[in-house]
Order: sequence, then C-alpha cells, then structure tokens
Amino acid sequence: MAAARPRIPPGAAVTALLCAVMTAGLYGCADSGTPEPTPTPAPTTPTTPLPDQAKRSPFTGLPAGPAPVLAVKIDNVPPARPHTGLDAADLVYVEQVEGGQTRLLAVYSSDLPDRIGPVRSARESDIELLRQFGRPALAYSGSHSGLKPLLKAAPLYAVPPEDAPGAYLRERARPAPHNLYLLPERALAAAPKADDAKDIGFRFGAAPAGGTAVNERTVRFPAARYTFTWNAAEKSWRVAMDGRAAVTTDRGPVKATTVVVQYVTIRPSKFSDFLGSVSPYTETVGSGNALVLRDGKAHDARWSRPAAEDGTAFTTPAGAPLNFAPGHTWIVLAPRG
Repeated sequence: MAAARPRIPPGAAVTALLCAVMTAGLYGCADSGTPEPTPTPAPTTPTTPLPDQAKRSPFTGLPAGPAPVLAVKIDNVPPARPHTGLDAADLVYVEQVEGGQTRLLAVYSSDLPDRIGPVRSARESDIELLRQFGRPALAYSGSHSGLKPLLKAAPLYAVPPEDAPGAYLRERARPAPHNLYLLPERALAAAPKADDAKDIGFRFGAAPAGGTAVNERTVRFPAARYTFTWNAAEKSWRVAMDGRAAVTTDRGPVKATTVVVQYVTIRPSKFSDFLGSVSPYTETVGSGNALVLRDGKAHDARWSRPAAEDGTAFTTPAGAPLNFAPGHTWIVLAPRG
C-alpha cells in the first residue's frame, strides 16, 4: 500500500511552504540580487486570492496547509446514529435518497479524525457533486451494479472496501449494515494522488448587510428533517436530526458555523435499490435560490454552478458575493418548493 501524503499543519510550516513557493518564482518573486523599487500594486479583484488567503482552507476559511480531499458517504437513518468523526468534516452535504430518507456526504481535508462512519453506499448524484473538487478520494460501501462503471470512470479515486480492505473495520457492538467504519488515513494511502483542496467557489469574511434574525430553522425532506438552532455562546448552529440533537461518539455535539439551504431539482434517476425504490438524482449544476444562515441571521441568496467542473458561487439577490462565516459548513440540498 502506498504511503499517505504528509499533511502539513497550519502555522509556521505553512509559512515556510509559502515562502519556498515564492522563492521559486511561482508568484513572480525575484530569485536574487538587489531588490528593485516596489511598484504600486494593482487593485486586486475579488476572485484573486490574497497572500493571507493562500494560507487558509478554501473549504473553511481557517488556517490550513495543503492536504488531499477525502469524501465519505455516511449512513444517516436513526440506527446509524450517533455518528463518528462527523463534526471534523470541513463540509457536510445532505442528500435525499430512496424513500425520502437522507444520506450525508462529508468532505474532509484540513482535519482527519481517527475513524469515520457508519459508511454506506454511493449514489449517482455524488459523481456530479464531486466534480467541483477536482479528483478527490471517495470512500463508500457498495453501489447499484449499474453505477459501478460510472464510478470507475468518474474523475475521482474510488476507495470502497473491496479495493482498500485495510481502510475499513466493523464495529461489533452495532448491527449491520450500520456498523462499517473508515480509517481515513488508510483510505488516503490507497488514493495517494487525490487532489488537494482547491477553490470551489465559497467566500469567507464579514457578514453581508441585512438579514433576518433567526434562532432556529428546520428543513424537511419527505421522511427526514433537520433543525439548526443558533447558539450565540458557541457562535455556531447546533444540528438536530428528526427532532433529536445530533452528537458524535468522539467530539460531542454536531455544529456548523454556516448552514446553506440550497434549493435544487431532485428527480428520479435510472437506478433503484434492492426493494425497487427509485433512487433520486439531485442536480447540483445550474442555478437557483438559497438561504444562508450565519451569525444568528438568515440571508436570502442565489447559487450558480454553470458546469460540473465549476465551483458553486453564492451571492446576494443583487449579485454581490455572499461571505460564509469561517468554520465548518453544512449544505442542505433541499427540494425546490
């Protein structure tokens, strides 16, 4: 098994790395000699990363060095709770699956817990959703037989148990199939070429003007619901699933600094589960309305993703970039209407 790429912690190591890159001339730095007079810098456009931004995770806006992206498909029916490792995810996507239930796609880069799970099967929607991350690693357990060729052909590194058995273990204290857990460092060792985190369109910074004060917001699916409650002392939203507070076995309550309710089209796919229930397909390319929760307020927003390779931009209704609060973000892919 190939060795995992070394992870670079924030702080001095990142500064050293950035300096090394600048010395190599990749940012237009002189190699040596007498310094020239410093010219007046040209105005920086909003899409050009500032030097400070280069030291921060594009997923959280917090200090972090470059590290590969690992996406994990996580079970979310009541017998699968409490989760493990969920609160360490940089991003958590909520997707609708068969029977109106939901499943989570958790994205990790800046922080890897020791264990993640329970892990369950992938869906066709995951391929489109993950295109904006470049070529990440995807950990999952099983898929529809017709989906396997699509996963193999997709621009990602698939890491199911059959390809990386040493990256998974069963928890005997839990009933199957809700007892399969991932060892993330081993999963990344099985995908040594997984792309590092890159810009996927999110912007972090000061809160936009306006907004409506809100203490709680509930998002409903046909057979699941999520409630986000603002905790001013923690400066975060506490997550509840189906009316019960979400907690993890390793880090306590599940929290998000920013919550995005992204209204999308959810249509039938050509696949179904073993009971014959048709799998929904969540469309994440296109545009539509959204609601962004941060700092105890709700902000109306628009989202846009022109192509699968593009990131997802969130703006105010007037078209200005809508900043997220630095930290962990939950994106709820809710049905339009």
